[in-house]
Amino acid sequence: MPEQNSKIFAAYRALGVNSDHVPCVVRYNQNHQENYVITSVGKAFHVYKCSNMGLVRVSDSLENEITSLGADASFIYASSKNKIYAFKYGRKIVKTFDGHESDVVTILPFGAHLISLDKNNVIIIWDIEACEVYLTLNFTKESFNISAMLHPITYLNKILLGSSQGSMQLWNIKTSQLIYSFKSFNSPITLLKQAPAIDVVGIGLENGRIVLHNLKYDETIMSFVQEWGPVCSLTFRTDGNPTMITGSALGHMAIWNLEEKRLVAQIREAHGASVDGLQCLQFEPLIVTSSADNSVKVWIFDTSDGSARLLRQRNGHSASPIRIRFHDQNGQKIISSGLDSNLICFSTEHESKNKSLGRASFNKIETKKSGLKLDQHKMPPIVEFASSEAKQSDWDSIICIHDNLRMATTWDLIKSSMGKHKIDHQRFKDNEKFHSSVIATCCTITNCGNFCLIGYSSGHVDMYNMQSGLFRGSYGSDTAHDSIVRGIATDFLNLTTITCSETGEIKFWPFKEKKKLNSNVLQCRHELKIEESISSILLHRESGMLAIATDEFTVLIIDCDVKKIVRKFAGHSNKISDMTFSSDSRWLLTASMDCLIKVWDIPAGKLIDCFKFDSAPTSLCLSPSSEFLATTHVNELGVFLWSNKTLYSHVSLKQLPDDYVPDEHIKMPSTNHSSTEEHQAQEEMDEDDINSYKIYASPEQIDLDLVTLSLLPESRWKNLVNLDIIKQRNKPKEAPKVPKSAPFFLPTISNLDGFTFNTAKENKEKNEKKLTTVSLFLSDFANKLLNSKQTQDYELLLDDMKKMGPSAIDMEVRSLSEEMGGSVELMEKFLQYLLYLMTTRKNFELANSYLALFLKVHANTISLEDDLISILEKIKEVQTLVWNNLHLNFNKNLCLVSYLKSVT
Repeated sequence: MPEQNSKIFAAYRALGVNSDHVPCVVRYNQNHQENYVITSVGKAFHVYKCSNMGLVRVSDSLENEITSLGADASFIYASSKNKIYAFKYGRKIVKTFDGHESDVVTILPFGAHLISLDKNNVIIIWDIEACEVYLTLNFTKESFNISAMLHPITYLNKILLGSSQGSMQLWNIKTSQLIYSFKSFNSPITLLKQAPAIDVVGIGLENGRIVLHNLKYDETIMSFVQEWGPVCSLTFRTDGNPTMITGSALGHMAIWNLEEKRLVAQIREAHGASVDGLQCLQFEPLIVTSSADNSVKVWIFDTSDGSARLLRQRNGHSASPIRIRFHDQNGQKIISSGLDSNLICFSTEHESKNKSLGRASFNKIETKKSGLKLDQHKMPPIVEFASSEAKQSDWDSIICIHDNLRMATTWDLIKSSMGKHKIDHQRFKDNEKFHSSVIATCCTITNCGNFCLIGYSSGHVDMYNMQSGLFRGSYGSDTAHDSIVRGIATDFLNLTTITCSETGEIKFWPFKEKKKLNSNVLQCRHELKIEESISSILLHRESGMLAIATDEFTVLIIDCDVKKIVRKFAGHSNKISDMTFSSDSRWLLTASMDCLIKVWDIPAGKLIDCFKFDSAPTSLCLSPSSEFLATTHVNELGVFLWSNKTLYSHVSLKQLPDDYVPDEHIKMPSTNHSSTEEHQAQEEMDEDDINSYKIYASPEQIDLDLVTLSLLPESRWKNLVNLDIIKQRNKPKEAPKVPKSAPFFLPTISNLDGFTFNTAKENKEKNEKKLTTVSLFLSDFANKLLNSKQTQDYELLLDDMKKMGPSAIDMEVRSLSEEMGGSVELMEKFLQYLLYLMTTRKNFELANSYLALFLKVHANTISLEDDLISILEKIKEVQTLVWNNLHLNFNKNLCLVSYLKSVT
């Protein structure tokens, strides 16, 4: 199906996605001396560094979901549908293997070949270099339904196949012959794994048995049984310790001692789902596990009882997130709550800054004792929360409401844990039977971070102190409303509290009574009544705009200053799940269960953008700077970021009908950073869109009447006149002297007194020193200047002078004189060259700088030559004309600026 893009938002990236049900693969990089773990994340895969679990690579997205992974020294292989793709450098697709008629389920790198198995029980052996089919093997599912493949070590050109019938076969892929059929194990084989010992393989069975089998003698060496159902994963330690580790469908792991033939330890609840990936790092006491619970973990064997402990991990939500909000003003932290009862803080800046606040629990101490799997104190999912960063360093900064629960909880973002308080009013505890069905429905936290307000299905609205958790008052004489409270909001200065009920009542209360601290607010200042039932509200504190979502799928905008409805938007066909304002309150974004997100222009009162998804959006939020839009969706584990294109490009927005629905679905962001240019290239622009115009390129000279500068740095031309002064100032006072080095054997001459040292050579060197004279010859620049006759020659001379430094230019100008080998004719040519530069009005500052240097050096010669004087008069006329025009414009602008300063 073709994909439709939004006019305003472009897919950027997905946060909090780490792994899925596809088993992970470990790859060792010889150059980096580092192990890397590769995990599938839907249509792409991640590459993590095992030493710190840092994300180092994200592959390009495929068209469909990845079904299996493989890796060798050169490529990473991923199968999707009936195709296999080879990735180079862990990112780009360089080869495609297309030949299967059904979906590929398993791939096995095999030297220069690649072995793949599809759902039709067909094995294809590929030549990796040529991307061609080397061999095809067909099997019937009734007799031998292949479920696992393995290449035994030292078995040249041979592969071992396991079946769901419980039997194994050894095949030679070079001769395409069956070598041996092994006896059945009376249970479907789920996996095959090579043991450290030659001829021995580990076999995992569906009935929970693990068999170590000798292929050479077709004998079972030993077998174990795990009580947690089928064996989902299996690996062996290769660091000299005879240990085997197995994973189960319940998320447990078992550690077996092969010498003592016994169970050493159990790691229960290693994952929240089946342990699909289990790999032991080569020659290290480390294992890597992955699971469909969206987590990747590294375990280390350093305990005294032979068990492993968790060393490092990357995890996200194991169930779909249902509510997200930006926490800070920079838009770098997103707090997310999910159906797994976890609260997680994601960073838009870097993955390493993500942190989990834990799972909601009635009793954290008992939860730690019993474990997460057997936890009887797990709280329902968080369906609504509010946060403030004002006092987050002092006390709890997040207030949460749970599904069908009266109790509210506080959380501490700095400590990354549940807070101190579980808020439940005493009135509900005193009459538990009467209030047993009461639940908390909405909450908010004040802008200062000192108070939180909670609304209940009984109509009560209570205020609590975030630091102490103590009750600080209620609204209304008995209850604030006679029906379920659907929304609470407070203004920017804590002057007004707004509450809304299910029946359409909107009340504006004073935030608190001035007389007493814990007194109730009995009377509201203003009350509005609407006909529709209210489902949720959202207040933009800076502008005082209140958005109200109704059960009739409409949105009302109320101006809190005048207490009137100023806008009404209708266009959704299902329940509105969430709303968000832009930072300037010009846009309102609404998400609905009809799989649509709509962008409304509040001043114009019109729909300006709409995009459709495959799965319904459950929550959305714009960053405080409106740079990113974050969304969550049904049956999706990630938080998806969308960049606002209006911040970095011009976007032409047209009015759309309120009931407009796009025909195509928008493409979801991948875990990789999306290219803005790619989205702009794919987008179909309107005829009146400014992006369709060509990019303006400035000409070399805009107009002949204007002066154009060369844009060279000032150091290349500004100090040409004072270059001799600069050289004299920087000249050292005394030349450095090299110390005389005495020869190893001192030369001597015999005489009547015995001997004397021979200094004739040194005297000869002194006498040979002569004064160097300047060689009188023309430079390349002087020759070009002498032969220049056309305008093109002058342009070439200008290019040469632009490449010269100040000293080289000074030398060329001085060499024009007769004393330095030049001539009067050469000086005339140079002045003609300067006249050309002045006339064209290009490189104006260079021409004046060269002219000033020429006049300073050759002033005496100029005074004696009439030809030189006549050319200089022409230069003066042109220079005066150009400068007078500039001077006049400068004066006009200075007068205008002075006048504007005096007026304002």
